[in-house]
Amino acid sequence: MLDIKVIRENVAAVKQAMLSRNKDVDFEQLLKWDQERKVVISEMESLRLKRNEESEKIGNLKREGKEPSLDLLEEISELRNVIQQQEEQLLMIENQIEDFLINLPNIPDSSVPIGKDERANKVIRFVGKPKEFPFEPKHHWEIGEKLGILDFEVASKISGSRFVVLKNEGCALERAIISFFLDIHKEKGYQEIMTPYLVNGASMRGTGQLPKFEEDVFKCEDDLYLIPTAEVSVTNIYRDDMLDESKLPQKFVSYSACFRRESGTYGKDTKGLIRNHQFDKVELVKFVAPKDSDMQLENLVCEAGHVLELLGLPYRVVLLSTGDMGFSSAKTYDLEVWLSGDSMYREISSCSNFKDFQARRMNIKIKYKDKKKEFLHTLNGSGVAVGRTFAAVLEYYQQEDGSVIIPEVLRKYTNFNIIRSKK
Repeated sequence: MLDIKVIRENVAAVKQAMLSRNKDVDFEQLLKWDQERKVVISEMESLRLKRNEESEKIGNLKREGKEPSLDLLEEISELRNVIQQQEEQLLMIENQIEDFLINLPNIPDSSVPIGKDERANKVIRFVGKPKEFPFEPKHHWEIGEKLGILDFEVASKISGSRFVVLKNEGCALERAIISFFLDIHKEKGYQEIMTPYLVNGASMRGTGQLPKFEEDVFKCEDDLYLIPTAEVSVTNIYRDDMLDESKLPQKFVSYSACFRRESGTYGKDTKGLIRNHQFDKVELVKFVAPKDSDMQLENLVCEAGHVLELLGLPYRVVLLSTGDMGFSSAKTYDLEVWLSGDSMYREISSCSNFKDFQARRMNIKIKYKDKKKEFLHTLNGSGVAVGRTFAAVLEYYQQEDGSVIIPEVLRKYTNFNIIRSKK
């Protein structure tokens, strides 16, 4: 959530920032509510001061053995009523302000390219070079079905479209990728954490999924939601907490299943593992001091990319434009892995710096040695998406006979070096 003080003091710049995110915002009503709030607070302070003075008079009279006059008692009663009305008015104004602010996206960092959509994204670097195949490479769903490790037909019967059943070596490969990612990130100083897959509405609002993306998530009973990413549950572990400067940065790695409706992607990626309603992911979350967040974002990108490099998968790093970034992000890099079946790069990780946007919504602060307090910065990134890694491995390491070589770094987890067709 944005700081209303920033809007108040820089309304033209904030309006321009919203325009760069394809959102035309009229701040006139917000600033009017902000002014009304100041007036009401000032009036309440005056009334409370007067009430305290009159109460003191009554106390003095009683200590002298005298009864206060009816006029004085009525005045005190009227002051209480007016103050209560002012408190109700203040609450209404603050709720209106919060409802306005909670629907505003984050302000893009000055280094983010301005543009309406992905066409303005900037490719930062390529890592690795896609190999040439001596045959026509197949898509991962074709490979997986022929090897008997992916079954989309059975999944459709069980759950509907955009689900998959893993079988045989496919189960082992999925677990191997997850374990490999967790081990590598823990070597880099991340603490492993497992959090619930069901979270409450406050947690979803804290990270920015609500109210903006309510149609994209699966809502259950009792105000509980299936997580679209472990970012939600992990980032909320410190909601309403204050962390000492000496304890930062804090870095967490978490495996979870993730659940998304993909409501805005009708007709896209209907085959395979790229855009399913349920998928596995290893997530990286950081809590950092504001002065370190830019550097921590660059490190996060390198840490996410490191696992792809160890797997030998070519990828590229893309800086997203203002029109293509997520709602809560101030700056996002996408890592796009090479998929040989399509001969193109596809997103496998998004690494974002939210600055104080999420921390303000969740009330997570940092306490410095000099007792100064401020909202800390949060970052997160896929480290990386497991299903898309599974797809990339099948496509990049496929052989002409239909078999798939297992990358060397995964073999101690799978206990096999190759997947062959059983037919």
